[in-house]
Amino acid sequence: MTTADVKLILCDLGNVLLHFDHRIAVRRILPHCAKSSDEIYQLFFDSPFTKDYEEGRVSSADFFKHVSAALAAPGLGYEEFCAAWSDIFFDSGEMLAWLKELKKDFRLHLVSNINELHYAFIRKNFSDHIAVFDDIFLSYEIGHRKPHREIYDRAIRASGYGVPQCLYIDDREDLVAAARQMGIRSVVFKGAAACRQELQEMGIWPQKKTSF
Repeated sequence: MTTADVKLILCDLGNVLLHFDHRIAVRRILPHCAKSSDEIYQLFFDSPFTKDYEEGRVSSADFFKHVSAALAAPGLGYEEFCAAWSDIFFDSGEMLAWLKELKKDFRLHLVSNINELHYAFIRKNFSDHIAVFDDIFLSYEIGHRKPHREIYDRAIRASGYGVPQCLYIDDREDLVAAARQMGIRSVVFKGAAACRQELQEMGIWPQKKTSF
């Protein structure tokens, strides 16, 4: 296996393609209930129910009902909740332009642990970021979250390439380590500039053009 074999790049979404801050949602929900910000955060982002939602085992409507009951916030409407819950993403201004460069030489697949409401918000507000990808693999649609092997296998199989032709980019070291255990060449994302430098050092990008 050589670096020249790479034809497919699997790219994470959160804190790679787009940045996000869960505390934005917490601050918007806080006035609607008597819970502390830490309690809201744990309910939203550290709970098994939220993980089930990211795996598509819970509908958005049922997720809202669960959260509303747990918060004891009967005055919080569904639409207001959706806006507070979802409007947490923002663009760093770095990654999209580079992905457009990479697309000239590689097939790009988005692979993300994400829920239905968050992805609907991103699809509406960051359509240019989504459009750069050749295919998209989302945990709530597949029924598994990274690092489950199935989500990686589906993304690789759909490309027509194999593991030796794949590179995976993610900001989470635990997910990168898990992918490496599966034999997937992977890099920890620490910003677009650092990632570009690492791919250059690996000899993956920019690709050398053959002259005739």
